[in-house]
Amino acid sequence: MRRLMGATAAAVLALTLTACGGSTGTGSGTAATSGASGASGASAAADAPLKVGVSPVPHAEILKYVSDNLAAKAGIKVEIVEFADYVQPNVQLQEDQLDANYFQHRPYLADFLKSKGGGELTFVQAVHLEPLGLYSKKIKAVTELANDATVAVPNDATNLGRSLKLLEDNGVITLKEGVGTAATERDVANNPKNLQFKPLEAAQLPRSLEDVDAAVINGNYALEADLKPAGDSLVLEKAEGNPYANGLVVRPGDENDPRVKKLAELLAGPEVKKFIESTYQGSVISSTS
Repeated sequence: MRRLMGATAAAVLALTLTACGGSTGTGSGTAATSGASGASGASAAADAPLKVGVSPVPHAEILKYVSDNLAAKAGIKVEIVEFADYVQPNVQLQEDQLDANYFQHRPYLADFLKSKGGGELTFVQAVHLEPLGLYSKKIKAVTELANDATVAVPNDATNLGRSLKLLEDNGVITLKEGVGTAATERDVANNPKNLQFKPLEAAQLPRSLEDVDAAVINGNYALEADLKPAGDSLVLEKAEGNPYANGLVVRPGDENDPRVKKLAELLAGPEVKKFIESTYQGSVISSTS
């Protein structure tokens, strides 16, 4: 759910741009299934549609599979609303315009709530990981990065640190001890090739490949740009022990809504795991063991 900045204010501003990768703009409400408008909440009728805000790829695709193939048998209806950004799905969930959302990971959710000065949302169920990858149109291997090469990275606090950690894990840079995925450019302790980092909004990263030597791109934006993370990336995040699984989020207390429980069960079920594996071929990784 990374997407380099020095000042705290810049980090907070960048947070409004990206979750598993993200973009600016208002949410585009395209319902993939019919249902009542407005969120229904935990007190709604048991047969009311569950209105879920999602990112187009792969979240909407996965949820549409659930809606078309599994929801009716489970006794629920799902209304899918797609958003072009990663701020409005949380804002509209807090404002009761959605019943749930599915687009972000736990670290992004925590940073979002912190940036808003409070408020609560509940992470219910991890569904999938979109591995972050390094891509290039100019080189074929990470070892070919030249001295003073320009590497574009996500400019939001969560994915920025995640990107730097990916580069460290692959021997490109060294970070200060203990900073992990909270790293910023100030935490780069060793940069032997004097790489120049270019922070960009996550949604712009695929387009930046024409202008930079390489770019660290969020999995969802790589897929939208017809990049195949499992095959096209120079290096790719590992799934094991990765905290960045995207999942289902609701308002506190709504995790007890029977409709939410059923949807969470379906998203964590073997049918969805099989759909993810067969559809994305390793470019999206199921969180279900």
